[in-house]
Amino acid sequence: MSILDLKNVSKSFGEGLHATRVLKDIDLSVAEGEFLVLLGFSGTGKTTLINLLAGLEMPTKGEVLCKGKPVTGPGPERGVIFQNYSLMPWLTVHGNVMLAVDTIFPGLSKAEKTAKADKYIQMVGLSHATSRRPAELSGGMRQRVNVARALAMNPEVLLLDEPLSALDALTRANLGDEIEAIWNEEKQTCVLITNDVDEAILLADRIIALNPDGTLGEEFIVDMARPRDRSAMNNDETFKALRARVTTYLMDVGIEAKAEETRTLPSVEAIHNLPKAVTEAQKGMIDDRFLSFDNLHKVYPTPKGPLTVVEDFNLKLDRGEFVSLIGHSGCGKSTVLTMTAGLNDISEGVIKLDGYEVRGADPERAVVFQSPNLFPWLSARENCAIGVDKVYPRASQAEKQDVVEYYLERVGLADAMDRPAHSMSNGMKQRVGIARAFALSPKLLLLDEPFGMLDSLTRWELQEVLMEVWSRTKVTAVCVTHDVDEAILLADRVVMMTNGPRATIGKITNVDLPRPRTRKALLEHPDYYHYRQEVLDFLEEYEHGAKPKPKPDARASAKIAAE
Repeated sequence: MSILDLKNVSKSFGEGLHATRVLKDIDLSVAEGEFLVLLGFSGTGKTTLINLLAGLEMPTKGEVLCKGKPVTGPGPERGVIFQNYSLMPWLTVHGNVMLAVDTIFPGLSKAEKTAKADKYIQMVGLSHATSRRPAELSGGMRQRVNVARALAMNPEVLLLDEPLSALDALTRANLGDEIEAIWNEEKQTCVLITNDVDEAILLADRIIALNPDGTLGEEFIVDMARPRDRSAMNNDETFKALRARVTTYLMDVGIEAKAEETRTLPSVEAIHNLPKAVTEAQKGMIDDRFLSFDNLHKVYPTPKGPLTVVEDFNLKLDRGEFVSLIGHSGCGKSTVLTMTAGLNDISEGVIKLDGYEVRGADPERAVVFQSPNLFPWLSARENCAIGVDKVYPRASQAEKQDVVEYYLERVGLADAMDRPAHSMSNGMKQRVGIARAFALSPKLLLLDEPFGMLDSLTRWELQEVLMEVWSRTKVTAVCVTHDVDEAILLADRVVMMTNGPRATIGKITNVDLPRPRTRKALLEHPDYYHYRQEVLDFLEEYEHGAKPKPKPDARASAKIAAE
């Protein structure tokens, strides 16, 4: 029996010639007690669809029904959890949940209302924080309050609009597991919007893709026993096959063909003695130990004394190697990267690049941050050109422009070079950031969670863009990420860091997979899930607060050996 129905629903915004159609001819039924996941790229109308189900928007055409009756507005039988937290900052956790209880159940006694609020606060694991206000909570805890508040309204249907997307990977995974446990206990109908394929498979009875044109795409039945263990799924053949099918479908319908190659790089010599053409960009540099970290430490002063964030970090990279740094939040990944970039002082130890000690920032070390920090009033072309004048002092203006346009075309912006940054999507801005980094012809490319602010499907696209451009230059690269699949896709080696403080290297996995790499090809490779399991096992161990085993002091050992 269906509890929600959309019958030939279309939704447009604007009027006449200025109308923009977001959803087109949607026919959908949600069964009572079902966990349905809607999955798609940003801009495919997922949130609009949730708003229609919630009664926050009305369809342009067709009708939305709840239990057979037309939806004319919001109702207590449909609880909504949004991506942002929407909490009252002056109220405590208990106060925010009580606000919903007071509104929906005015006839209950004070004791009954308090018991109801306490039940759901306990269910989301916040009994210890009932008296805290939102400003005193982490992002994950705030979203837990949102979940408790929605559940306390006793809705028949729970509508979740990307409730986990603003959270770090570990918090997101833990809260996703909790949502599944709550659904198992409460047996409400759930409709979840997400862009994360693993999250969809973990939670759903049924997955429906949304196509970029606003129509419903392929439907996938998730025939896997519950409860589903996130780690165990990595070795489940049903999971692997379904994951490959969903991923392939989304990439086929959502990722546009890359721009045709029409440009070649000019013969321009860079200031830090890189050769003229990309094919010779690495000539004249040392091959072995091109980048080395020796006994690297980072210590910050605090009122309670020195805090060692990173210690005994030792790593050697050969020229042209791509390394991923992965670990839980706070493990010092970005600290290592900013020290390598010369943006953060080294407390102890040394970093050497091409035989020379790293001192201060330099365009020979190009950085792509999570946010590309573009000048909003400048075009893609103008933003990408920043730094090119310094790097190519002997080139003509036309040659410099050729370098800029070559890389903008490579990242898929051939038709948007003169578009101002303020009018671009986050994905387009990050493409400019990648092009800008490569245009500097750096000796070393440093990437600090470059796709962390993007939805996972846009991230897939830009990972492949990065791989395609990197394969032409073979620039030595270090990428900080929290995404296991991203780490394996990009890297020759995955370097795993232990939890901070006093974080160090806990394990290194060599990724012996063929290049060039694509996500589709890796999902079909027999060794891919073995590498994935190695990284997942390490992260799971350190999720529970494991600390590295004590190591002998290197200097003491050397002294003993000398004696």
